[in-house]
Amino acid sequence: MDSKYQCTPAIESMCPIAKGVHHKSAPIPEEGKWVSSAQISDISGLTHGCGCCAPQQGTCKLTLNVKDGVIQEALVETIGCSGMTHSAAMAAEILPGKTILEALNTDLVCDAINVAMRELFLQIVYGRTQTAFSENGLPIGAGMEDLGKGLRSMVGTMYSTTVKGPRYLEMTEGYVLEQGLDENNEIIGYKFVHVGKMLEAIRKGVSPEEAFKQNVKTYGRFDEAVKKIDPRKE
Repeated sequence: MDSKYQCTPAIESMCPIAKGVHHKSAPIPEEGKWVSSAQISDISGLTHGCGCCAPQQGTCKLTLNVKDGVIQEALVETIGCSGMTHSAAMAAEILPGKTILEALNTDLVCDAINVAMRELFLQIVYGRTQTAFSENGLPIGAGMEDLGKGLRSMVGTMYSTTVKGPRYLEMTEGYVLEQGLDENNEIIGYKFVHVGKMLEAIRKGVSPEEAFKQNVKTYGRFDEAVKKIDPRKE
């Protein structure tokens, strides 16, 4: 059989030998089905992945919902670098509508986002998605459910030194206002404001002062604390 591709003289001079049974690719789990994928359009699934830039200054968590090889939904979350937020804005415009192969080979503006895309590509094409065994996968919009009230990313920010110990700055519940300490100066709770809920209340017409008061909560044994400190100042 002649090939349309150029061959070396050594190959040209060889006689053809028929190929035996054609083995399909090993099936991978996709949205509750076993699929022998041969092309990008065979791939579906929702999954998450993380990547960091070369100097490891910031990190991206990327969530993609892929249907028939095409990205239908993208959630881009970044932390640690101010410039990454603008890169995420651009990536959010770029990703939907592209095939996962196109997205893999597209500059997503930030190294961390590009690395996250690479990690997701590997998960998706190897059948390691979060929805591998979920019949029909998840609908478009499922990625948004990773976000909390007010559609804000889950963020944890802590700072600690050997001389002064840990400072809780932000928990998934919200922005930490005070830490509660016991008689041994150990943390037993904290007071926080739920920023997402507060901003939603303000948008609905509640005054900022009232919205703030309504969304200040405590966690742990804060009320039993013998000392309460502002973790940003004390």
